[in-house]
Parts: sequence; C-alpha cells; structure tokens
Amino acid sequence: MLLAVYMIWFLVAKSDSVINSSYNKRQELYAKNVIRGDILSADGKVLATSDEDGDSEIREYPYDDLYAHAVGFTTNGKAGVESQYNFYLLRSHAFVLKRIYHNLAGEKDQGDSVVTTLDSELQETAYDALGGNDGAVIAIEPDTGKVLAMVSKPDFDPNTVAYDWDDIVNDEDSSVLLNRATQGLYPPGSTFKIITALEYMRENSNYDSFRYDCEGEITRDDYTIHCYKGAVHGEEDLEESFAHSCNTAFSTIGLSLNVGKLNGFCNSMLFNQALPTGLKTAKSQFTLTDSEGEAKIMTTSIGQGDTLVSPIHMAMIASAICNDGVLCKPYIADHIENEAGTIVRRFDKQEYGKLLNKEDTQRIRSLMEAVTDYGTGSALSGRGYDVAGKTGSAEYNEDKDSHGWFVGYAQDGEKEIAIAVIVEDGGSGSSSAVPVAGEVFDAYFDE
Repeated sequence: MLLAVYMIWFLVAKSDSVINSSYNKRQELYAKNVIRGDILSADGKVLATSDEDGDSEIREYPYDDLYAHAVGFTTNGKAGVESQYNFYLLRSHAFVLKRIYHNLAGEKDQGDSVVTTLDSELQETAYDALGGNDGAVIAIEPDTGKVLAMVSKPDFDPNTVAYDWDDIVNDEDSSVLLNRATQGLYPPGSTFKIITALEYMRENSNYDSFRYDCEGEITRDDYTIHCYKGAVHGEEDLEESFAHSCNTAFSTIGLSLNVGKLNGFCNSMLFNQALPTGLKTAKSQFTLTDSEGEAKIMTTSIGQGDTLVSPIHMAMIASAICNDGVLCKPYIADHIENEAGTIVRRFDKQEYGKLLNKEDTQRIRSLMEAVTDYGTGSALSGRGYDVAGKTGSAEYNEDKDSHGWFVGYAQDGEKEIAIAVIVEDGGSGSSSAVPVAGEVFDAYFDE
C-alpha cells in the first residue's frame, strides 16, 4: 500500500523531469501506466483518443485528415500537438483514490486531455475552402495569439500513417508530412509590399506626396519587371500603388530605400530568426546587400528574389497590425484537464512585444484597408465586418507560374481574426486565396 502511494506521488511530483528527460525509455514507463489522453478542439470535439486493445492501445483520429498536421500522430515518431504536448498526454491527474485502485489492480490511469484553441467550424471551413489545392491556411486571434485554424495540404490520414509510412518516405515527390502552415517557406510575392511600404514610410515623412506614373513595366540592369498580367495603372499615389499591387511603383520605391535600414527592419519583423511561438516553425529568410544590383533590389522589394516566408509568419505580422502593433505569441493549447473535466493547467496568452509603433500601425492599416475597399482584395468588401489585407502572386519558377497569397485581418467591433492563406500554383491571390479567406471570415463572424 505504501509503495502504491509512493508511486502516485512520484508520478505527480516528478513527472515533468522524468518525461522531459533525454532518456526516452522513461516515457515508455509512463505509457505502461497511463492511457494516453485525448486531444480536443476548443468546442469539445474529440480530435484524438486512445482505445485499449488488450495490453496495447490504438490511437484513433475521428476526423481523419481534417486536423492531420495540427494534431499530428504518434507512430514513427510524433508530430503536431501529439509531439508538443506529449508530456501532458502521458500524465494523469485522475483522483488519487482511483489511481491507487488502478495501481493495485494493475490497470492504467486515464491520461489528461489537451484542449486546443482550434475552432472546429473554422477548421472545417478552411479545409473545405482550400479544396483540392495544395497550400495552407492559418488563422489567429490577434489579441490572444490563439491559433483558431491550421490547415495544410496535401495531407494524410493519421489513422493509417503507420501503414502508409514506407510509401510516404520513399516517395521523393511526397511532402504530405510537411506542415505548410508553419514549416512551408514560400516567396511572399506582393504580400512583402507590407514591409516595403512600411520601410518607405519610415524613411520618408513626406510619403503622402509620392506619385508614380505606371506604364506597366520598368527596366534596370537589362532586367524588366512587369505589373501583373501587363496591367498599366497610370498615375498613382502610395495608397493606390499598394491597393493595385503595382510592381513597377514598388520596384521604384525599393530602389530609393536604404538597404541597411531595410535589413534591420526585416530582422525586427522576425525574418532570419526563430519565431516566438512554441510551435515548430521554419525560419523566414531575407537577404539583400548594398552591393546588389538594381534588378535584385527591385525583385526583392516586390517579394521575389531570395526572400522566403512561412504562412504563420505572415499571419503573425497581420495579427500584430490588427492588435495595435503588439504581437501575441501564437499558441495551440488552451488548457489541460483531467478525465473529470477539471482544469489542471491553463496556457495564458503571452505578449512578445511591439512589432510596430502606433504611427506605423495606423499608416499600414490605411493601405491595407484600401486593398479591400477598391483594390485587389475588393471581393472582401461589403460583408458586414471590416477587412484589411494584401494579396500576392508569388512567382516560383522561370515560367513565372505563381502561388496565390492573401494576408490580412477582419474585425466587427467585438472580435477579430488574422489570417494567412497560400494556394500553391493558384495564380493571383485575388482569384485563389481571397475566396478562401472570405469563407473563413464569414464562418467566424457568423458564429
């Protein structure tokens, strides 16, 4: 009896250090004593659960591939929430007397459940809206950092990933295990004009006097940049250039910038570093030097060149802009609860700090609002809530095929949501990514 009581104390008091130890065999000890806990959506849907099968357990995912990358899997290593919150899923805060009984009877305790921040309706909406396209959707609550939806395609069924493993890893063209929302790196295309515009306004207090006559193309160093599909925008101010996503105007703006200051600003906007989130993410990349030719500076200024960014990074930038310049660290677990539903640990929001000051935030908001008022994102106007954002068409090969982007946020005075959508090989962001964002926004404000 005393031994049983000691074991219960040991599992509760020492479990953090034991399970997080590099000696992974100790995790096996916990797995022998605890039925792996459930993973739930924010609204109580069971996303992952364990069913005992004799001396073993079968991990089941009721929604198949709908939450594949967000929730992850437990076979052949772990991924997603299954990996990040493995410690909590192997820990049990069941009532002590019940645990003593289980120990004496040689039975397992029920592990604690991880309740995520994921909204099941938004997740399903984002998944359906992306359809058969490869790409990603990630939605964040700006004033908390809660990840409301996370979709990546192509996807997989975590119920069968163990059986499909050899086929997946031996297929050189397969990337289904890659969570594109957090680890995919893409040229940002015209969504990078958010950065270029901000730096231009920071360097030029008279930015309101900017005027440019777009003739549809600009040539420097024997390299020509065209506006999308040969559009000729005519005379524009800065807002109009941004709203129309004028490549030639922003190429010209890029040539006027201090490259050193642009590098510093990009670093302050979280390029070339680990993102401040507990999620597994890829580092976005920005490189540009004073020695680069004008062609390289122009292409970089419109989100091409060597610049790469992840969808979650762009969603974080949009989130900070929506939240008065303050970035809340994205997180995907709201709390841990035991089998009786009692909360044993809560994960509160954490502020990273200010990405932008008040003046910069107001300036870029005005430009992003113009995009949805009369520019390339105007399909999002007139919906009963306010939307601001930036579209992008990111070329990814010599044939100038492009991915479609939309990055932005929406608010109605009571709640708000930030989003990043990328549709691989989707062409223009206006035609491919904007409709996806619109469906997610509609679902969010209809709740």
